Amino acid sequence: MSLPSLWRLSPLAAALLISSQAHALELPPQVVTGNPLGSEQLASPTTVLEGDDLTLQQKGSLGETLNKQPGVSSSYFGPGASRPIIRGQDGDRIRILRNGVGALDASSLSYDHAVPLDPINVDRIEIVRGPAALLYGGSAIGGVVNTFDNRIPTEAIEGIHGAGELRYGGADTTRSSAGKLEAGNGTFALHLDANAREFNDLKIPGYARSRHAPATEDGPGKNGRLGNSDGRQDGGAVGGSYTWEDGYAGLSYSNYDSNYGSPAEQDVRIRMQQDHYAFASEIRNLQGPFTSVKLDAGYTDYEHREIEGGETGTTFKNKGYEARVEARHQPIGPFDGVVGAQVTRNEFSALGEEAFVPQTDTNAGALFILEEMQATERLKLSLGARVEHTTVDPDAKGNERFANANKSNHFTAGSLSSGAVYSLTPIWSLAATLGYTERAPTFYELYANGAHVATGTYELGDANLKKEKAVSSDLALRFDNGTHKGSFGVFYSRFSNYIGLLGTGRTLNDEGEEDAGGIPEYGYSGVRARFAGFEAQDHWKLGEGAYGKFALELSGDYTRATNLDTGEALPRIAPLRLSSGLLWELDRWQARIDVEHAAGQGRVPDNESGTDGYTTLGASAGYRFNVGGSQWLAFVNGENLTNQTVRYASSILRDIAPAPGRSVQFGVRTTF
Repeated sequence: MSLPSLWRLSPLAAALLISSQAHALELPPQVVTGNPLGSEQLASPTTVLEGDDLTLQQKGSLGETLNKQPGVSSSYFGPGASRPIIRGQDGDRIRILRNGVGALDASSLSYDHAVPLDPINVDRIEIVRGPAALLYGGSAIGGVVNTFDNRIPTEAIEGIHGAGELRYGGADTTRSSAGKLEAGNGTFALHLDANAREFNDLKIPGYARSRHAPATEDGPGKNGRLGNSDGRQDGGAVGGSYTWEDGYAGLSYSNYDSNYGSPAEQDVRIRMQQDHYAFASEIRNLQGPFTSVKLDAGYTDYEHREIEGGETGTTFKNKGYEARVEARHQPIGPFDGVVGAQVTRNEFSALGEEAFVPQTDTNAGALFILEEMQATERLKLSLGARVEHTTVDPDAKGNERFANANKSNHFTAGSLSSGAVYSLTPIWSLAATLGYTERAPTFYELYANGAHVATGTYELGDANLKKEKAVSSDLALRFDNGTHKGSFGVFYSRFSNYIGLLGTGRTLNDEGEEDAGGIPEYGYSGVRARFAGFEAQDHWKLGEGAYGKFALELSGDYTRATNLDTGEALPRIAPLRLSSGLLWELDRWQARIDVEHAAGQGRVPDNESGTDGYTTLGASAGYRFNVGGSQWLAFVNGENLTNQTVRYASSILRDIAPAPGRSVQFGVRTTF
């Protein structure tokens, strides 16, 4: 679906997110992703983004929305596509969920493939950093990003509620509108939402190409603009559920449609469409061995066309389903836990002369268990295990390029995890995790072979790849004395077989032959690797007086990733980042000033370029008011106000696609 005008809200809805009315100085509640037992504290490092924080940090892509969170960077491919990277790990190691279930797309296949989700439709985002493969599979070996949208209402709704939002501005001159409407009689609940977003070529400081970028016939390109970075996104959903005192059951349908340019190739556009059907149900307060049972399932039909010079070069299609059931058992001695099962199937095809992966069917089934026990008054322990079997079945369809895709691959992956939270004092606590995780290679890591036009690279898989294996641990000191609330933690992961997309140093033509004037070759290969680093954050309440409430937020993160086979750094790792934010609130007003510093990234493989450091300044302000029975928030958000040239070390396009320059965006949100 599409909207012809910015200022025309969809007839499906009068409103966007029914968001939290939490004030700017209040902290979000504890994350629930990764632990269906509802524990107040998780051993894994977690983050929640919702309410006003989500509104002010929201961008057009999921990766850019989360880019300032501890341990999270962005794969940034211009304003049209960006996927979150957690602790230097990206692609199929980061599981992106929708209400706890994966929605199939092609975003992990390549950096130019957007996640088919507009954050404007999301009520809450939860991030679990570190291995979360126990509940969500090997593709969560690096972490989980779970988005919640209430398209299937899980609680009874009385009457009619809604929300709406308009935005204008930013470095890409975004024009967006969105709305949501929910209605119910206490038993039946209905949800409707719709959104539209348009954006122009991105404004940047100076020229797009850095001094490291290879010369082109077009020269340095446009001054002050990132060419071919404009686009649009449209979407909407309808859902409903039947609720009762001890549970709910419901269905939803959602649609996403986008068209955006690839800054890597000035004449390449990407047209993406997705239809998603979901079912969810939970029954609580059961008698017998299980106290509750929860079922989630989704079916996705996804299509993605790469259009070069007006002609479709490659069409990607992905159809499939995912279903999972979790059953919480009665306490057994000191243990409280859940058992569960998950099945997944996806049918992927790439059609056209420029297809660089073969048609592939992937089937997976898994069983898992998670147990908690209160070992002592101060110590809580968690233990779990998962076993998952995956079959990857390719079909070359007679294409000689995929001669290596001639047989099925079968993998059985196992994962074990343990965690502990120990209360040292009422203020201080220690949290630790230790886990062993295995991940089956994906079809594109096994069978890719060809030029990928949208990214300007030649990608080559390895059909003989083995399972990815890692031992990971976290240790964090947490504190909360009413004035300070935060943590300092360190993490360490060692891979005995890390499957990386690594530059080979060769340049090839479209036929895979060496050519000095060709495109760079990147190959999927298994190496020994190590990831280590730290994350720290503190929310400091400075005080409250006649001039309002003041607080200071401080955070920092750093990841060091090494290819142990060569001693070189692994590619696309974000550098040391330090951030501070001064928050203020008085009556209906709220504001903040942010400063972020990123160090230069000179620790890169020999065949890749580094990035310079930068310091950016941001500021935002909001004013709340009521009109009749509706609540309103008017806001303005400024970013990179000193117009610094920012190149993300985590982006494969860092030398030709800088991040946005100075920008100011205005918006208004209402709930009723």
